[in-house]
Amino acid sequence: MSRRRLIACALVFAIALSPFCAAGFGEARAAETAPASQVSNQDGVKITVAPRGFPRGAKTWDFTITLETHTQPLDDDLARASTLIADGKPYRPLGWEGAPAGGHHRKGVLHFDAVTPLPQAVELQIRRTGEAIPRIFRWQLGSRP
Repeated sequence: MSRRRLIACALVFAIALSPFCAAGFGEARAAETAPASQVSNQDGVKITVAPRGFPRGAKTWDFTITLETHTQPLDDDLARASTLIADGKPYRPLGWEGAPAGGHHRKGVLHFDAVTPLPQAVELQIRRTGEAIPRIFRWQLGSRP
């Protein structure tokens, strides 16, 4: 096989495999920066929590929170009702940035100080008025370096 033909074959092979390699890298990167959102649907209120990631070196960890209902006003003070648990230690939020209390649809971002060193697991608890137990959302971050 000529050198030119060998280079052409290698190039075609590399191009053919590049979407698979890039997809694998992209998925791993996405998992690191944007863990899966989670949903709790009970007592007529649906809460969706989407972490924006837990990157090393970040100053804050932010969670996009959406509340939806057709049965009651959403009067929760999410900064007071939420606690982040990292490897068993509780952390209070820095604040809520988003829709104010009231209405049937709310969306915003709950901010926490980033936890260092990176914990193995985090759990966001949202304790709603009138509900006996908090809504719990958990993410495994992996083992420590």
